[in-house]
Formats: sequence, C-alpha cells, structure tokens
Amino acid sequence: MPKIKIYTSNTCSHCSAAKEYLKEKELSYEERNVSTDPSAKKELIGMGYMGVPIIMVDDDVIEGFNKNKLDEIL
Repeated sequence: MPKIKIYTSNTCSHCSAAKEYLKEKELSYEERNVSTDPSAKKELIGMGYMGVPIIMVDDDVIEGFNKNKLDEIL
C-alpha cells in the first residue's frame, strides 16, 4: 500500500474533495493541516509549496486535486 500524505487547510474545498476521494478508494492517509499545525505549514513552505492541497504518494507529488493523476500514480 502506498504511503499517502496530504497537506490541507480548513477552508479548502479541493482538500475536502481529495480526502473524500481517498476515503472512497479505502486508502489510508496522513493529513497535515496547515491551518491548525504550524509545523505542517513550515514543512510545506520548506518544500517550496504555498497552496494546498499537496498530495504526496510515496515519492510522487501532486499539486492540487487531480483525480486522473492520482489514479495514475496509485
């Protein structure tokens, strides 16, 4: 099973859609909420990203919620 980490915020509708999609696929993931976790925000900025969602699947990174790209990687 792939290791999935998703960076989200409380007000991001694309983040909610991505999490719902992963749940529908019965895939477990680690959520890092930049709205409530300052270390998650620091991590995200440190990797060069300013927006969410950022979905990491093993070594692959998807900026935004791109269902086709996610399916391709999974």
